Amino acid sequence: MLSRKGGSGKTTLAVNLALMAFLRGRKVLLADIDPQRSASDALRARGEPGPALADITAGKLFLTKSNAMRDGVDYLFIDTPALPEADVAQAVNIADVCLVAGRPSFLDLAPIVRTAEAVRRLGKGGMVVLNQAHTNRSDVAPVAFPEIMEALRFCGLPLAPHGLRSREAFQKAMAQGRCVAELEPGGPAARDLERLWAHVEASLDGVAGGWSQAPMKTALTG
Repeated sequence: MLSRKGGSGKTTLAVNLALMAFLRGRKVLLADIDPQRSASDALRARGEPGPALADITAGKLFLTKSNAMRDGVDYLFIDTPALPEADVAQAVNIADVCLVAGRPSFLDLAPIVRTAEAVRRLGKGGMVVLNQAHTNRSDVAPVAFPEIMEALRFCGLPLAPHGLRSREAFQKAMAQGRCVAELEPGGPAARDLERLWAHVEASLDGVAGGWSQAPMKTALTG
């Protein structure tokens, strides 16, 4: 999950998606290259088994991925910082799918577009994930933000059909090192997350479909 703007909820998405994959029986590794180490703090607060954690710098990503493939890891999530760009570029280069996070607001629009352009320049694919959306709809509906949606049509990456609304459950879950599907099973936040993960996993599996070697997939998160 990439973003050039702080406060976009990148790490919340990274931890929740990694935990969703783990709860679905996948072998998961979360690599935290963000100097703030928020993802690491969240997973260390977890009182039960969860994804493996690699608290590393960007320079160790290639070796970390190689070791994960050797160890039979299914999914490697990378929690990235907003800056420096060189660190983010290293993460993009080893990723299979890049998720660009942003809130459906005017101030988030330019960072989303610039981040998406950087992903395309490096020859990678992915999607834009709207996060922290304020809406009374049962899901994050593009029609609720017509100006933002129109502008995102030209960013070069598709918009994920499911996003996450602003809910207190995400903050409560993070404080316990859990995802919202564990905190409030069947609740609205859990349903949002489950729909998003199903789409992300299908995208990762589609990328891996043409591989002839190890099946591990790398989702760029942050």
